[in-house]
Formats: sequence, C-alpha cells, structure tokens
Amino acid sequence: MNTTLSDNYSLDKKSVQKTMLTNKEAKLVVLKPAGYPFICNLIETPKVEVKDKKLFELYAKEQWEGFIVKEGSYLFDQKLLPDYAFKVLKVHPNNSKIGKNTTIILVNTEEHSVVFREVESNLKIADVVGQERAKMKCKVIMKYLENPEKFSGWAPRNILFYGAPGTGKTMLAKSLSNEVNVPLYLVKATSLIGEHVGDGARQIHELYDLACETSPSIVFIDEIDAIGLSRKYQSLRGDVSEVVSALLTEMDGIKENEGVVTIAATNNPSLLDPAIRSRFEEEIEFTLPSKEERKEMIKRHIKTMPLPVTVSPNKLAELSKGMSGRDIKEKLLKTALHKAIVDNDKKIENKHIKYALEHYKKKNKEPKRMFA
Repeated sequence: MNTTLSDNYSLDKKSVQKTMLTNKEAKLVVLKPAGYPFICNLIETPKVEVKDKKLFELYAKEQWEGFIVKEGSYLFDQKLLPDYAFKVLKVHPNNSKIGKNTTIILVNTEEHSVVFREVESNLKIADVVGQERAKMKCKVIMKYLENPEKFSGWAPRNILFYGAPGTGKTMLAKSLSNEVNVPLYLVKATSLIGEHVGDGARQIHELYDLACETSPSIVFIDEIDAIGLSRKYQSLRGDVSEVVSALLTEMDGIKENEGVVTIAATNNPSLLDPAIRSRFEEEIEFTLPSKEERKEMIKRHIKTMPLPVTVSPNKLAELSKGMSGRDIKEKLLKTALHKAIVDNDKKIENKHIKYALEHYKKKNKEPKRMFA
C-alpha cells in the first residue's frame, strides 16, 4: 500500500501521541523547535522564542500531560501553532509520561551547544572487583541520594577518585547511579572548555542546572585536571580561570545543589590546583588489582568469552601482574581471543596469551607510575 506525505505525518502523530499505561513519570523533558518536519516546505516555519521558561512549561503540560515521550520522538502543538513539532532531545527516564512534576525545557540548537546526556548502565557495585574503600564511600552516597533532605549540611557532595587508568573509577560511578536509580551525567572535562570567553562557564552552569532539575543525581567529571590544572602549569594550555571559577561556585554550594553529588576523576591528583583540590571532602585512591582480584576478574571474563580458555585463571593472574582491570580485558584477553580467531583456532591457548603479553609489553616499555 502506498502512503502519501500527509499519511506519514498522520501516522507519526498517532504513534507519538498515543496514550499508554505507565507508572513512570518523566522527571525531565528537553525539547527543541522542529517546525513542520513532515510537511517539507509547504508551510513557512515560524521562529519560536521563549522568554518565560516557566510559562512555556505550564503551556506544555496543559496539552501534553499524560503523553508518553521518548528520545527522538515528537510532540505536536495543538493550540497557538497547530501541528507545529517539538523534537524530544532528552527524557529522564526514557519512555515515560509527562506529569505534574515533570520539568520541561525548550532549547535552541544554537544556544545549546552541548546537550548533556544521562549515562545509563546495568552495572552493580558487586560487579566492581576490589576498591573496597571506594565502595564503602558509595554506601554513604547511596543513603544520601535516597533521602537528600535528611542529610542537610552533612551531605557527601564532592568526591575525588584518583588512580591509574582502567582501575574502575568510571565503572564504579555507573554502578552507583544504577543501584539507586538516579541519573548520571558523565562528561569529559575537556568538553566543558568552549571556543569563546564565557562558553565554559555557561556549560558548567547548564550541567548543574540539569543535575538539579533531575535530582537526586550524580555529576561525574572525568579527567578533571584538564580544567583544574595547577596555575603553575596553566601556561601550557591557556587560561581557563572562568571555567574553574564556575566549577568552584557549583562545588562550594553557593547555589543550593541539593541532591547532587559531584564525583571527579583524575590519573594525576598532584597536578590539580590547590583551590580545586581543597573542595573535595574526600580523595579515594583506585589501586591496581592484587593477584586474587585479577584472578576474580579473569574468571568473570572467561565466562562470557566466545571461545574456551585453556590457560588457568591462576596462571593468567600471575602473568597479568601490574595490569589494570581494563588492561586485563582489553589488552590481554581480547587480544588473545582475536589472535585465536585469526589463526582459526577453536580454543584460546598459551600461545595466544603469550602473543598478547608480548604485544602489551611492546606498547608499555616504560614502567607504570604508582600512586603513593
């Protein structure tokens, strides 16, 4: 059966605006004006500007309350601009309904250069092998995120994770957000530096505004030394003082960021500016895994590998001394697996492990730096 342009438009509207039963209420919906995307150039697209965000939110809820929304779908106006489309950029949680408590934000593509997205994960804290001290701190954070009002000024707000790459810093943050079912906004610090003066500060404030609107939530800033470098090193990368100032404002709690926990990560804590480092109430080191921890990691990985491994986990744990958890998976086991596949072998044997180790050593001639 052939369908016309108007048929497609009608079908899309029905699929988007169809009411469904769900108990999930959206905490946040981010929209952008999309005009008339299914009617080509037949209708002139008006420019939509919103000066009063609260008024737009009330207007949106009045016509879309109860609608199921998911990222990438559309909502259609039926009041001031009939059939005008708004594209859904973000929903938390995804595929949930607009309710009385939903925060609805309209952004302009030019103004909103960075759309901070929630990172979803099915990891559990038990999936992280080792790093017991960090896990204990996560228990405190979990209690806080479950009931922010109860903690008041005793909240665990700013935590620094530091240690060698691949030791589980990001993995633990993902598992923490999943355990308590709160949004995690994971950003690379380098992405917070804009092209023009004021861009970086604006993006940091936007990030925390979003985290507050969807609180309780976690902001995870990876490679924080990229913006928090000590002043004696700043000449190497230019001045980012306005970015640092904005971050310090958010971390200091001058704005009430209740229900928001900031976790930052770095491989080099000694490079951080003292002004930023002093804001972290606790610094937690992520160490390289012990032999027993390596053995446990290897056992878990082997269970999911597409080829059987003939080398014992105990032997592999001995051979992988000095490797991080990521190295064990990506540099040792995955390289050995791929070598076995290339050689048309049915099992991963000692020769494939030997190949992976030699390959790893060639790329890691310099000894790893250990953290004191």
